[in-house]
Amino acid sequence: KQKMEEPIFFQEYQTPRETIPFDKIRLDDYVPSVKEAIKRHDAEIDSIINNTAPATFENTIVALERSGKYLSRVLYAFYNLLSAETSAEMDSIANEISPLETEHSNNITLNADLFRRVATVYEQRDSLKLTKEQQRLLQKNYDAFVNNGANLSEADKEIYRELSKKISLLGLQFGQNVLNATNQYKLVVSDESRLEGLPQVLKDVAAKKAEEKGECGWLFDLSYPSYVPFMKYVNDRELRKELYMAYNTKAVSGELDNRPVITELVNARLQLANLLGHKEYASYVLSRRMAENKENVYDLLQKLLNAYKNSATNEVCEIQSYALSQGADFEIMPWDWSFYADKLKDSKYGVNDELLKPYFE
Repeated sequence: KQKMEEPIFFQEYQTPRETIPFDKIRLDDYVPSVKEAIKRHDAEIDSIINNTAPATFENTIVALERSGKYLSRVLYAFYNLLSAETSAEMDSIANEISPLETEHSNNITLNADLFRRVATVYEQRDSLKLTKEQQRLLQKNYDAFVNNGANLSEADKEIYRELSKKISLLGLQFGQNVLNATNQYKLVVSDESRLEGLPQVLKDVAAKKAEEKGECGWLFDLSYPSYVPFMKYVNDRELRKELYMAYNTKAVSGELDNRPVITELVNARLQLANLLGHKEYASYVLSRRMAENKENVYDLLQKLLNAYKNSATNEVCEIQSYALSQGADFEIMPWDWSFYADKLKDSKYGVNDELLKPYFE
């Protein structure tokens, strides 16, 4: 019998610098590949746990760090695609993959036998003569277990499992709602005179988008290449306001309303933080980061505010004065900022993005 070819994720990528060969990946490949990659990772974890030799940095920490290569490959490819070009089918796959991924991660960090080996190496850290890089890797691995429930009682570990799954799915739903709201929105302009100021090349792109969507006129959406130049060049203030408000109120109404998702997510995060001995979620997250605590975060923000507020205020005044000189008898609003800032830059320095485009094809 002819041997069935392995999915692309388990082969060497025959691409420049081993970039992901998206053209060879089918949507049907993801779920079975995740399941197979988890199976292979489980086998690697079992081999670490069942090693009869005493736990060492090499046979435990390094082995753990090198495990899960194929799972990382599959998930990296999938979430890259999901964040850039989602669809109903992709969302369905994500909802199937996310619980599998969370459960697998929990099975590792909540495994008492595995944590025992990691803790054994960690307790010997001062006598192991590790390099700074090795010390960092050991600390990172030990902290990952502790911060993900390894020291909890068996009953609390089950609560942790449920909360972490819930948080994962809610985070996924939040992102999907934002992306779907972004993709669903369209601003169709039928009167070309309302697009005064927009360079012809950008109008041509908008006209092509409208044609592809079966619309007459020029179509603009909330993607970066459409939104940013529209806000920068279109003279029609009402249109700029309309697009700005759409961009900044994504997923706050209708079936994609993220407000109840946020409420659930915040409460679940608080429960998780409390379970792990923290007063609030910020303290839990920051304990693993350079900032260390929320007081340091607010202190840095205040220092930034003190340092930059005068310059920012002067810049606002300069742009407001420039707008008045151009006949704008109103207070500059957020949807006016890019428009007048770009014109002021052009006025002062004789340079704009369109002028530079030929040099950055």
